[in-house]
Amino acid sequence: MEGQELPYVLIDCIGGKHGVYEDHVEFLEKHFHLITMKEYLENKKFLSKKIRAVYMWYHKPVINEELLQSLPNLKIVASSGVGIDHLDLNLLSSYGVKASNTPFVVSTDTADFGMALMLASSRRLVEGYQMAVSCDTEYFPADWLGTEVSGATLGIVGMGTIGYKVAERAKGFEMKILYHNRNRRNKEEEGAVGAIYCKKIDDLLQQSDFVLLSVNLTPQTHKLIGKRELELMKPTATLINISRGLVVDQDALVEALQNKVIKAAALDVTYPEPLPRDHPLLKLKNVIITPHIGSATRKTRRLMMENMMESIQAGLTGLPIPNEVLFKAACI
Repeated sequence: MEGQELPYVLIDCIGGKHGVYEDHVEFLEKHFHLITMKEYLENKKFLSKKIRAVYMWYHKPVINEELLQSLPNLKIVASSGVGIDHLDLNLLSSYGVKASNTPFVVSTDTADFGMALMLASSRRLVEGYQMAVSCDTEYFPADWLGTEVSGATLGIVGMGTIGYKVAERAKGFEMKILYHNRNRRNKEEEGAVGAIYCKKIDDLLQQSDFVLLSVNLTPQTHKLIGKRELELMKPTATLINISRGLVVDQDALVEALQNKVIKAAALDVTYPEPLPRDHPLLKLKNVIITPHIGSATRKTRRLMMENMMESIQAGLTGLPIPNEVLFKAACI
């Protein structure tokens, strides 16, 4: 693009809690003229017609109708991560704006993390660490036991890219794999991981030792797991959520854990994030909660940034957009 003005791209900020990573900026500035929200608001009259793309890093900047109305030449919103529940696709479409995400680059790390949560919960890793370092510990009790993962039954709800990669890993632990999905996988894909399709989610819940959630958040998956579903699970079962917090009815989950309806939960996502410091989930010993870090590795975050850059370039030059988000139902 030598000799041409770089495209103006709106970002929230650089650095800080939610900003574009500082070590990504140099790469991005080779391709785009980055404009922070602060700069935009201070010089709206000049910049409103210049900005042609939004680089949405972890849901920031927020895309609403007011912003869309102020950006008449906006062509694309590139969003990081796989979830799209923060995007109003109908609204974007009404303004002729396309959207993209980065679903495939996060799948490996997120699947790894799903397995990590399963192992940590089943073997009581956090409790064990606390016991090992406690000033009050005088001995390690011989009857302090966990639950085996190898040979257990894993039920995967949402057999998209992430869910399938979890199944590939679970096969290495000789687990029996059940799955529930909007569309059944083909025979070859099922056979490769030894997965058995459950048309009804109830069948999966009743049989599984571990239930792992890997779905997009949509109206259809909002509170997909509630009181009824939790009561269908085995009292020895563990719920693992690597999707979105609102896929689970948290009040029902608290009640189920307190009353031993299920054995445990391992959650990388909650609602809200972080939870209020007095939330009952934070006080339960049979819960592991992590700060939504399923895809949080340096390599993956770099790949996400590069994918977003490629999508913006394609969107601005009329080429097919990698990972374009189309309005359709979630993977379940």
